[in-house]
Amino acid sequence: MARTAVSRRLGDRLRWRTATLADRRQEAPAARTLVLEVPGWPGHLAGQHVDVRLTAEDGYSTQRSYSIASAPDQDHVELTIQRVTDGEVSPYLVDDLAIGDAVELRGPVGGWFVWRPAQTEPVLLVAGGSGLVPLMAMIRTRRAGGVRSPFRLIYSVRTPEDRLYQDELRHTETGLDVAYLYTRSAPDGSRRPPGRLRAEDLVTAGRPVDFEPTVYVCGPTGFVESAADQLVDLGHAPDHIRTERFGPSGG
Repeated sequence: MARTAVSRRLGDRLRWRTATLADRRQEAPAARTLVLEVPGWPGHLAGQHVDVRLTAEDGYSTQRSYSIASAPDQDHVELTIQRVTDGEVSPYLVDDLAIGDAVELRGPVGGWFVWRPAQTEPVLLVAGGSGLVPLMAMIRTRRAGGVRSPFRLIYSVRTPEDRLYQDELRHTETGLDVAYLYTRSAPDGSRRPPGRLRAEDLVTAGRPVDFEPTVYVCGPTGFVESAADQLVDLGHAPDHIRTERFGPSGG
C-alpha cells in the first residue's frame, strides 16, 4: 500500500497541468512575477521548481524549468522569470503572456535543495542574480509559518536596479538579515566597491562556521561553484552546503 501511494504521488507530480495567468508583477526591468492559478496543485516545498511547457499552433512545443518563488499555496504558484536575450521561452513569458492565458506546468520537482519549517538550525542564503527566486520561497515560507529560525541573505546582483523583490526585502522581519553586494555599479554611499563575491563577504555578512548553519547557494554556475569553494575553505561542512545552479542565462 505504501509503495502504491508513493507511486501515485510521483505520477501526480509528473503529469502536465493547465495553469492560467491570474496576475503579473514587475520585479525589475527584465523580470516579472507570474501568478498562476493551478487547479489540483499538489503543493510544493520551498526551493522546488517546475517545468513550463509552451505549445505553438503548429504543434511545436518547448519547455524550461523555473524555480517557484511563492510559499506553498493551495491553488496558486508564483514564478519570477528573468528575460533572457535571444531566449526562446522567457521573452514570451515576461513580455507577452496575458492575464487569462494558459501554459502547462509539471511538478513540483526537487527534494535536496529545499527548506522545511521544521528545521531549527540557522540558515545562510547566498544568491546570485535571479538565483534569489527559490531562496525567496524559503523566506516567504518562514514568514508564513511564523518560524523563528534565524535567516541571513547575501544577495549579489549587478546593479541596484536589478534587485528582485525590493519592497518586500526592504521591510524585513525579525530574524532575517539582508546584505547586498553589487558586481557592476553600487549605490552612492556604499562602503563596498563593485565586484564579485569574495570570502571576506561571506565572513562579514554570513554566519560564523561554529554556528553550523545550513547554507543554500543559488545562481549562475560560476557563481555557485566559487561561493561553495569559498565556504568550504572557510570551514563550512560540505554536507551543510546545498547548491542549485543554472546556465549563463541568469548571470
